[in-house]
Amino acid sequence: MTNRNEETAVQLSIDQIVVAVNSEDPEQQFLGMQEARKMVSGGDIPIDLMIGRGIVPTFIQFLQHNDNNRLQFEAAWALTNITSGTTEQTHYVIQMNAVPHFITLLQSPYMDLVEQAVWALSNIAGDGAAARDIVIQHNVIDGILPLISNETPLSLLRKIVWLMSNLCRNNIPSPPFGQVRRLLPVFSQMLLSQDIPILIDACSSLVNVADAENNGIQAVIDAEAVPRLVHLLQSSDFRIIALALHIIGNIAFGTDQQTDSLISAGGLTKLGLLLQHSNGHIVQETAWIISNITAGSQTQIQAVIDAGIFQQIRHLLEKGNVKAQKNAAWTVTNTILSGTSEQVLNLIENQKIIKPYIDLLEINTYPAIINVVLLGLEKLFRFSEQICGTENLCLMVEDLSGLDKLKALLFHEKEYIKRIAYIIIYIYFKTT
Repeated sequence: MTNRNEETAVQLSIDQIVVAVNSEDPEQQFLGMQEARKMVSGGDIPIDLMIGRGIVPTFIQFLQHNDNNRLQFEAAWALTNITSGTTEQTHYVIQMNAVPHFITLLQSPYMDLVEQAVWALSNIAGDGAAARDIVIQHNVIDGILPLISNETPLSLLRKIVWLMSNLCRNNIPSPPFGQVRRLLPVFSQMLLSQDIPILIDACSSLVNVADAENNGIQAVIDAEAVPRLVHLLQSSDFRIIALALHIIGNIAFGTDQQTDSLISAGGLTKLGLLLQHSNGHIVQETAWIISNITAGSQTQIQAVIDAGIFQQIRHLLEKGNVKAQKNAAWTVTNTILSGTSEQVLNLIENQKIIKPYIDLLEINTYPAIINVVLLGLEKLFRFSEQICGTENLCLMVEDLSGLDKLKALLFHEKEYIKRIAYIIIYIYFKTT
């Protein structure tokens, strides 16, 4: 992130700036520093010029002039602009040992100077894993946590959350989890914010934590973030919904206990509504989450049924895009594979799911979808065989043109599709 727009042109040449900042006169130092700050806002070439003239270490020295906060601010501003440049320019600032001095400025009584220090540290931490870890090693978390309160100005709070999010990024290698864990209660609290930039940075950070660490999902749950993430599923901002869905997807893909935390937070009701969202990506991601929940326990399958979600699943089987149809098909197949007899019968008798499910056998260009349906059908026939015989199911499948679709699959280009279709026909329909 670069710094503020300039309103006045640079008045001094680079030679005059060098002389001014190296002067013993505080006013000359301030003038030179101010002009240098204006110059480095012009992009990479002026920044390289400052580095080449060897005056960046002087800027860093000015950060330590606690008796001259105006000079500190101009120096911090200039260095912030330099750290928004190339990786090489940012690393030069790091090598000149600027980071600990910016950390010290977090305790300044001047809020504009604190905000500038946070901004510079955000630029540095966002430059890659090595730079991020240097900022962490200098105890930046101890410096920023006391800055957060109900009285923190919005502009500063945004930058603090942005800095915190940069401390969680660049997962190769991952940041030290013991340090990142300290930030999770703050991110969880920020999910209650009404400010879109703060919400996006908080959600993005939780995505990184949940993706990067084996125990990251549980840490997010322990931070009491799940009910707040569920609430964000009704946001009017697509970006926030997508980020919240990503984290919730990780939770649903976790242990049964972790999935239960999502269900207990009312997640299924919100997910059911998202299956009707106008954005296709959100719909297919939501359907994927539901399919993972139905791959869980029978209690979790029952929760999906009780939430009325299979009505939307049936609609997706009929009219969803291909990716949504695949995920909806997995939802049905997982229920058949893992559900109780009552739950499977509910799909057939109450949800009327079999016709749109079987109709997916005609999507010849997507063998993965056909395979999902065949897997479910084969299990459904074995289930019927054990409960009440397959005669009624065979009649139903034939009435829905399912047998014709199975016979057509005998000529499919994929051998595994042919083989499963043949097995179902041969065993249950007594024909070839």
